[in-house]
Amino acid sequence: MARGEGLPKHTLWDRFAIVWSSGLGSGYFPVASGTFGTLAALPFAWMLSRIEPWWGWAACVALFTAVSVVTAHRAGQLHGVVDSKRIVSDEFAGLFITVGLLPFTWQVAVAGFFVFRVFDIVKPWPASYFDRKVHNGFGVTFDDVVAGVYARIVLEVLWRLGWLGAA
Repeated sequence: MARGEGLPKHTLWDRFAIVWSSGLGSGYFPVASGTFGTLAALPFAWMLSRIEPWWGWAACVALFTAVSVVTAHRAGQLHGVVDSKRIVSDEFAGLFITVGLLPFTWQVAVAGFFVFRVFDIVKPWPASYFDRKVHNGFGVTFDDVVAGVYARIVLEVLWRLGWLGAA
């Protein structure tokens, strides 16, 4: 059999979908890929925190989330599993929402990481709805977006109470 024969040919779009949805490969970590995807998102969240004004940050996060919906959908098709453990771009989107528009201090980064992971694992409604009922890239991404919104609310309260540094 010739080299590559019998293997599916992937388009450039397919490859982009795999790379993007895997969080630049962090989703291929053999255990706890969502946790490692969230860790891999932290430097990117720091970079996003430098974008001014707030609507520039919001536009970047919205674009990232939209591309994640589409690439997660395609990657799920390619992996044969809608919400493959290799897909972690949704963790990126959720973390960006969690820590966005707060000063990116080590306290915010650590608290944001842990609070987001808790909400991502627990999946309070409507995150649980997206996770269980919406079997496409939108559902894969938006359960984490919702978890990010909940985590952001908690971080905002912690920030305003002065528990994450100067408010």
